[in-house]
Amino acid sequence: MLDTWRWWRGILIAFGLVAISRLFIPLPFLNEVLIFSIYTIGCNFLLGKVGFISFGQPAYLAIGAYGTAFYLFYFGTNPYIGILVGLTSGLIFSTLVAPMFVRLRSDYFALVNLALAVIIFYMMQKVFAGITKGDNGLWFLASIASTPLLDLTKPSDFFTFSLLVAIALWAFYKYIDGTIFGACCLATKINETKLQFLGYSNFRIRLIAFVIANTSTALAGSLYAVYLGSVSPEITSPARTADPVVVTILGGVGSLFGPLVGTIAYTGLRDVISKLIGNWEFFIGAILVIIMLTNSSGLYGSAEALLKKLVNKLKSQAEKQVLK
Repeated sequence: MLDTWRWWRGILIAFGLVAISRLFIPLPFLNEVLIFSIYTIGCNFLLGKVGFISFGQPAYLAIGAYGTAFYLFYFGTNPYIGILVGLTSGLIFSTLVAPMFVRLRSDYFALVNLALAVIIFYMMQKVFAGITKGDNGLWFLASIASTPLLDLTKPSDFFTFSLLVAIALWAFYKYIDGTIFGACCLATKINETKLQFLGYSNFRIRLIAFVIANTSTALAGSLYAVYLGSVSPEITSPARTADPVVVTILGGVGSLFGPLVGTIAYTGLRDVISKLIGNWEFFIGAILVIIMLTNSSGLYGSAEALLKKLVNKLKSQAEKQVLK
């Protein structure tokens, strides 16, 4: 029982604080934080555990969003089925492109994914405009049916649902970190030759990791579609391809709670600073430069290190008082 609590402790405390913050933070901000952190965790896994830097995450976000949108606009009204359709679309699409993409490394992987995001943007905007409605997008908010228990048409119920999804997803990634597969993901990033010598396939490990990460991204797209009640090509805009990478670095590459902390910082700074000046990205860029120049582990890693120092200091002071 104690081991179970220790395993879940960090996740429950982190998202418990998010739930409590609902008392004094606007609900739309929290909903955006939850969805965007789910969007970022896939990029964080690829960059931190596998060594893939991807500027193509908006493409997988769009696949999930449009999968859900097509169902809710053309076929049905149940948002849960819509999310399942979007998730399945992301899984299938990621599985199809993975064998080609994971053979590439470093800059080639980043550029190919960036090209994919541009291609998806163009296809949704121009090629399939008859189905996607082009720049006008698909609007289906009024057609989403109310559901029992958690009615996803209500922002408060959607927040609860997104919170539960985030908890489950973070538990899944934490579980992966403790498995042989998680160790192999890290090994393929650090020394793929030794991993191959041990009898593991670098290609298969990267392929599975790629599919897991981008299916998570598609899930975020499905949640965006249901929450906003509309989807347009702007969701995969080339101008926003760096966003998940920026948030990953801001929060702390490879850390479990880096995507959540980075999303809160990124979204909060954007909402506050953008009201004062137009070029709010300048301040985000300045913070990123400081993080990279100081070899920092991001906001979460820095906060964790400071907290450990404080706890150790308090423990040492308490021990000295006991000895006196």
